[in-house]
Amino acid sequence: MSNPQYPAHPGAAPQQPYYPQPPRKRKVWPWVLGGFFLAVIALFGGCAALIGSAAEEVAKNEESRASAAPAGTEVRDGKFSFTVTKVDPPVTTVGDNQFLQKTAQGEFILVYVDVANTSTVAQQYFGSNQKLIDDQGREFANDTSAEINVNEQLTAEINPGNKVSMVLVFDVPTGTVPAAVEFHDSAFSNGVRVALK
Repeated sequence: MSNPQYPAHPGAAPQQPYYPQPPRKRKVWPWVLGGFFLAVIALFGGCAALIGSAAEEVAKNEESRASAAPAGTEVRDGKFSFTVTKVDPPVTTVGDNQFLQKTAQGEFILVYVDVANTSTVAQQYFGSNQKLIDDQGREFANDTSAEINVNEQLTAEINPGNKVSMVLVFDVPTGTVPAAVEFHDSAFSNGVRVALK
């Protein structure tokens, strides 16, 4: 066995010990900088899309308010048609049953509506999908716990060609001026508005 420090044969040059070369260091900063710029571009792109979507929603709401049908007109959304038949003056309490009677936080506005199924299949109606819009553009949810006092049922499965009469109850601040009702055949439908004044 030969010793690497000494030549294996007389006259041969001594062998130098082998040291592996250290790996070359790669520059990391261009990758970090590139990733940062991509993140900034994605962030600004997302913000621009969000602002554009919000502006589109506002414009759609304004157009919808301007195109509200007059009260008494039949309007359609999805599988249902809706016709407002009456709006009662505001009241503070609804119901005769002492256990179910409901007192408003402000006052109740009661809107009477006929709901008809215009499709070829049964469809479930939910009062909770309907909204009241006041003259300031504020949206109010339907008060289903108050509705128990003025409707035989809160929901109804309506077969094709059939119609039910429902009363919508909205709890609004005293003095609110109702401007329109927005009707929906489901929670995800576009909706259609009927003017109340």
